[in-house]
Amino acid sequence: MQLVVASHRSGLLHDTGPHHPERPERVVAVMRGLRGTGLAIEEITSPRIERSELALVHDPSYIEMIARFCERGGGALDTDTVASKESWEAALTAAGGVRALAEELADRSESVGFALARPPGHHAMRARAMGFCLFNNVAVTAAYLRSRGERVAIIDWDVHHGNGTQDMLGDDPGTLYVSIHQDHFYPLTGHVGDIDAGDAKGTIVNIPLPAGTAGDIYRRAWTELVLPVVAEFEPDWVLVSGGFDAHFCDHLASFRLESTDFGWMAGRLSSVAPPSRTIVVLEGGYDLNALEESAAATVLGLSGVSVEPGSSFESPPHASTALAAAEGAIARHWRL
Repeated sequence: MQLVVASHRSGLLHDTGPHHPERPERVVAVMRGLRGTGLAIEEITSPRIERSELALVHDPSYIEMIARFCERGGGALDTDTVASKESWEAALTAAGGVRALAEELADRSESVGFALARPPGHHAMRARAMGFCLFNNVAVTAAYLRSRGERVAIIDWDVHHGNGTQDMLGDDPGTLYVSIHQDHFYPLTGHVGDIDAGDAKGTIVNIPLPAGTAGDIYRRAWTELVLPVVAEFEPDWVLVSGGFDAHFCDHLASFRLESTDFGWMAGRLSSVAPPSRTIVVLEGGYDLNALEESAAATVLGLSGVSVEPGSSFESPPHASTALAAAEGAIARHWRL
């Protein structure tokens, strides 16, 4: 199995300032992890996304605002989200890399894809930057694939709910959005009841879990909820919003996953979609060692290498209660 990695040097030049957790070293750590897997790697240069493709999910006036903001030297877009002069190209190529992988993998059967996207994307709204994100990298490619009539499942395992992705795609019956995230946590969205809202009821599947949740509950969520729903949806493509901040070493959240838990989850995805139709897109994750190890475990699992899940932690008892609440909502729409 060959690993196709899309990246661009501009991802290293996107300057968020000193002491910002979303820093260039993240890209270096992930790439080091991918190269350390021993998989055959083909690196492709992420192209710039066209503005017309960004406009599939973003307001044209917002796209123009980001362009001018960066051209003038950048600054703070909100208390968390920073852009510099170089961030315009970084944002275009972050989105372009995901789109390029969809094209690259379309004619392959023995490859897996990883988009080293920086800045990340899943918090970016239609007309607002937030949560370190400028453009919604996953949503752009999902909208492109939908324009070709293909069904897209987005699985978001970042510890934060992908509010931008849900907001952009939630009314499309041909797009499934599934998120496992920390409850009562930034950005304070992603409720169980969202599955009953909108024009495409059932296609927004949120599984909010309490602080302290570990791999034991994640494995139950994966096998009992996520995989059955995705299998029934029958996607042509699976896009993984691959945040690794649910790792126990990550200081921005309070979940307790281990690196191998990500590999275990990735390995099970082959039961619902071919690996060559699955693209992992970097979102969050701020501990460099955890990033390196988790990214490596993910692509190994996706490529068919057996990865045993972690076993160092147990979830708090109320995590099972939260999982049961999610199951009750999901079962109104899907066979579990």
